[in-house]
Amino acid sequence: MTEYLDGAVIPTGFDVPVEPLRRAAHYSGEPGCIAQARSFASLFLDQLRTEWCATIGPRADGAVLLVVSELVTNADRHSRGPYILELEGTGASVAVTVYDSSGAVPERFPRDPERVGRHGLEIVHALVETVVVERVPVGKRVRAVVPLTEGREGREGREGREG
Repeated sequence: MTEYLDGAVIPTGFDVPVEPLRRAAHYSGEPGCIAQARSFASLFLDQLRTEWCATIGPRADGAVLLVVSELVTNADRHSRGPYILELEGTGASVAVTVYDSSGAVPERFPRDPERVGRHGLEIVHALVETVVVERVPVGKRVRAVVPLTEGREGREGREGREG
């Protein structure tokens, strides 16, 4: 908190950090889970707009939904069990994290317009700031951070920072 006294700005030390908005959902892998995850993410973005007054344009909105679709589809295909979608957002970015029971680390293939399928991770990397894959005791965790505002460097500048 800041007080203004006779035109002077005096920090009072009462600034309180605001926690990111966090939500999680559990999916069994039954038919329709991927659509449910997209719907969950859409509601999350609406809540982020309301609670954080986040400015989320159509491009960022679509990027978050596409990243959710790709990561949840991968978990659905490869885990043979339940998976968890966790979303964490601020006014600047949304972290999309998927936990699943498969220990197999996803493989990112080089760009190949003639290849049919296996473009999911390539698409995710094109839309996000970072992707981190970690093994966890029950499988793996894939975390992708989607920027809500496109900075001056744009997507091309992020290419070198991919994880």
